[in-house]
Amino acid sequence: MKLPFSAMVVGLLAALADGSAAHEFTAGQLVIEHPYALETPATARTGAGYMSIVNHGDRPDRLIAVRAEFPSVTLHVTEVDASGVARMRALDAVEIPADGAATLEPKGAHVMFMGLTGPLVAGDRIAATLVFETAGEVPVVFNVEPRKAGGSDAGHDGMDMTH
Repeated sequence: MKLPFSAMVVGLLAALADGSAAHEFTAGQLVIEHPYALETPATARTGAGYMSIVNHGDRPDRLIAVRAEFPSVTLHVTEVDASGVARMRALDAVEIPADGAATLEPKGAHVMFMGLTGPLVAGDRIAATLVFETAGEVPVVFNVEPRKAGGSDAGHDGMDMTH
């Protein structure tokens, strides 16, 4: 039985409401596992989002955009040069290989939520839409999680933020 899109969204949001449901989203052969963002300091103007995307299909796909209610949402990767300086570089897309996976993680590829007007707080949820070249648009929810002790797990501390 195929449910209308609106019924799927309502069911998904109801399942997530108590936090006990598995935190993954499916679009055809793609499985988006545990989208999350880390809480930010009160003065932060950017936040980062992470997830794994598993492709069970026999054709690659590409994550080409992320939309959410922020002034700007982009894909970035953190790169470290030969002298050990970390910089972020904007990405046009994240490749998801056929019968493979792509992981967006701290100090690697990630989603940038830019133009924050207040902090991301642990327990908050960020509604977003992932846009794939082949699979199309997939609504997801990024859970905001506490930052680990020391606060450097986001991969942005001490980083050259120029593009």
